[in-house]
Amino acid sequence: MARALITGGAGFLGSHLCELFLDRGNEVICMDNLITGSPANIRHLIGRNGFTFVKYDVTNYIHCEGSLDYVLHFASPASPIDYLEKPIQTLKVGSLGTHKTLGVAKDKKARYLLASTSEVYGDPLVHPQKEDYWGNVNPVGPRGVYDEAKRFAEAMTMAYHRFHGVDTRIVRIFNTYGERMRINDGRVVPAFISQALRDEPMTVFGDGSQTRSFCYVSDLVEGIYRLLMSNETLPVNIGNPNEMTVLQFAQEIKRLTGTKAPIEFRSLPEDDPKIRRPDITKAKKLLGWEPKVPLEVGLKRTIDYFQRVLL
Repeated sequence: MARALITGGAGFLGSHLCELFLDRGNEVICMDNLITGSPANIRHLIGRNGFTFVKYDVTNYIHCEGSLDYVLHFASPASPIDYLEKPIQTLKVGSLGTHKTLGVAKDKKARYLLASTSEVYGDPLVHPQKEDYWGNVNPVGPRGVYDEAKRFAEAMTMAYHRFHGVDTRIVRIFNTYGERMRINDGRVVPAFISQALRDEPMTVFGDGSQTRSFCYVSDLVEGIYRLLMSNETLPVNIGNPNEMTVLQFAQEIKRLTGTKAPIEFRSLPEDDPKIRRPDITKAKKLLGWEPKVPLEVGLKRTIDYFQRVLL
């Protein structure tokens, strides 16, 4: 039985990873300080054989009893609202948290996986985004606290790999959706679904022509697991390359929920990326991975989840 430490394990993606690792016969230590994670996300795992929850801030020194085979660093605020409300925590968990978790992996001789993001590409000048693109990021803008934290985290991870010989992996995660997303995190999926279910105006920023591509959470965690088990040490994009405009996405949510809510246009936030679409050629070739869950299927599951939460 392999043993994995998953930071941010009570978050949206972290909780699904905890579940996947347990389902595949691993022991899981879920570590989270719960500033954006939720105990509700892991309630069904408490008491399950091999699962341990530790409430802890990973920007501090991490002590972990026993051996570790894997360290997956997923702790971080991860939405535009979080960047504005928790800018210092975002920077600290991307820098100090990455340093501390890499230290644990080095000490335990564990394989390390960093959860990076498509935000390292910023407002991209290359489309779709390939892993060899260096990005177009504003380091002093409001989104810079997240973008630069993740860019630093990638650099720190590669430094530990090259200098200390730590066995590392870097996943660049593109827009992901599914059950256990926070209703009020400001991202487009929970915002549109919760507004539609409440028959409130659906807020589209700008004219809605900016594009996104949405990957269902089960597809994403499968890609992450395959990357962890691979031999690839350089960054790999994991996401869905099916691109659509934000306005088209809002209209799809309207159709699936049957809401009569109007679409309301608001001014575009500073440094909001105009385009976003992963090139997943590398993931297909190296991992044999590509997303399988159609958007409508994934959205219906997500809408069902939000209906239960909002009751």
